[in-house]
Amino acid sequence: MNGAGKLKSSSSELDLDRPNIEDYLPSGSSVQPERSGKLRLCDLLDISPSLSEAAGAIVDDSFTRCFKSNPPEPWNWNIYLFPLWCCGVIIRYFILFPIRVLGLTLGWIIFLSSFIPVHLLLKGNDDLRKKIERCLVEMMCSFFVASWTGVVKYHGPRPSMRPKQVFVANHTSMIDFIILEQMTAFAVIMQKHPGWVGLLQSTILESVGCIWFNRTEAKDREIVARKLREHVQGADNNPLLIFPEGTCVNNHYTVMFKKGAFELGCTVCPVAIKYNKIFVDAFWNSRKQSFTTHLLQLMTSWAVVCDVWYLEPQNLKPGETPIEFAERVRGIISHRAGLKKVPWDGYLKYSRPSPKHREGKQQNFTESVLRRFEEK
Repeated sequence: MNGAGKLKSSSSELDLDRPNIEDYLPSGSSVQPERSGKLRLCDLLDISPSLSEAAGAIVDDSFTRCFKSNPPEPWNWNIYLFPLWCCGVIIRYFILFPIRVLGLTLGWIIFLSSFIPVHLLLKGNDDLRKKIERCLVEMMCSFFVASWTGVVKYHGPRPSMRPKQVFVANHTSMIDFIILEQMTAFAVIMQKHPGWVGLLQSTILESVGCIWFNRTEAKDREIVARKLREHVQGADNNPLLIFPEGTCVNNHYTVMFKKGAFELGCTVCPVAIKYNKIFVDAFWNSRKQSFTTHLLQLMTSWAVVCDVWYLEPQNLKPGETPIEFAERVRGIISHRAGLKKVPWDGYLKYSRPSPKHREGKQQNFTESVLRRFEEK
């Protein structure tokens, strides 16, 4: 293949929504077979739907793109900028990082020395205990945000404690919860995690009414659904926060919202979160790094910059299904945060195609290729 036959790879030339396979074939190619009778790649793409789907997936894998980190482009590319970059590394790792660790340690000491006595000594006065514990959790989250030099700008009215309301937000990292929690003590619905994060979930965060689940347990869905309905009915409960995507997305896209939060018969308050990646990418890829590693990455960056919008509350319209309601709210959040909607279920990244599906595709492909050879 000569130089003119190179595949086009410029992102500006790719239609990310509707890939056309012919556009990515070598220039001058044709879907017509050669007179010599040879079977060419473009012929296979033309006669085999399975190959066309595979090529389309390679060219435009909009699902995998939702969960990919986008590393910053290197800027220390010459002799003038490289010394500045080296100075930045020294400042971030040997000056800022120790100060941040010291501040976070001090925050834990203040928090635990206050939380433990309050939790044990005020068991007979639940209202006062919950109020103090709520303030302490907000304070601890503020220490976490300070350890990243978090620059967070909140837009809109602060959430209040009211019955029959639920807050939903797009999800980029577990730090979404920390950023929202430092402003208001939410009761969040979250996947149960192992290690020190799981310990915090089962002890400290239980005090603000958080609800945990395990994706692998089918019974958990029924239990969580019941707890959700009970929580939204309580006037004294902390505001309920749900990340309906069910997984972390890289803050460029939004995947389908689960309908559970939209069939509770209550008001839905959208929250849009947008991170500025000028200093660090806040996306947490849980398959490639632990949350501890993710926090260290944030603490060794210059700053975490983001905007949070508390948007206008929404209610189910007459004749609207919970799925349509979820899509409408997703559109509101995506528009405000400048994110692109994709028609994917985020849970797909935890599953694989069934053997029956694979065998069916293989059979179709084999039959189409054999028919083509018979025609030749």
